[in-house]
Amino acid sequence: MGTDHRRDDRACTGLPPPLPPGFRFRPTDQELLVHYLARKTADARFAPGAIRDVDLYKAEPWDLLPAAAAGRDDNDGEDGCRYFFCARRVKFPSGVRTNRATRAGYWKSTGKDKVVVAPHGHDEGGGPLGVKKTLVFYRGRAPRGEKTGWVMHEYRLVPGNASCSQTFARGDQVYKC
Repeated sequence: MGTDHRRDDRACTGLPPPLPPGFRFRPTDQELLVHYLARKTADARFAPGAIRDVDLYKAEPWDLLPAAAAGRDDNDGEDGCRYFFCARRVKFPSGVRTNRATRAGYWKSTGKDKVVVAPHGHDEGGGPLGVKKTLVFYRGRAPRGEKTGWVMHEYRLVPGNASCSQTFARGDQVYKC
């Protein structure tokens, strides 16, 4: 009898278990904030199979999505999106500005931040849950970077929200590339 060692290999590397065939992960903005980001800030060990822990500041966008060129993978939505948890990195000790630079470029904020509100009839009562920010990747260094086609949406919880835990100050975020 043959033994399948893939399960043991994934456990050793810390990768989440593979998702079942046909699985499509298409959460709403509210679901990302309430069911995933709030839980991740409350428990750092929380690891849903569809969202990986990644240091976005040490990886280039093309390294995050190796399967994008070869086709779709299990963590692929209808629109080719992948989801990541990443702890916020600040540029200065005061912690006000976020450092979004990588070795090859930087993520630049574009447009206005969108406030994500809870739908009426839920525990949150239609109040703000968090903020969604759109980022575009530029190759090179600011201010002379070259705009690329890589777009990412960053989600942050609003402090004081019922869904927000005490550990929000850690600054975990969900990124949708």
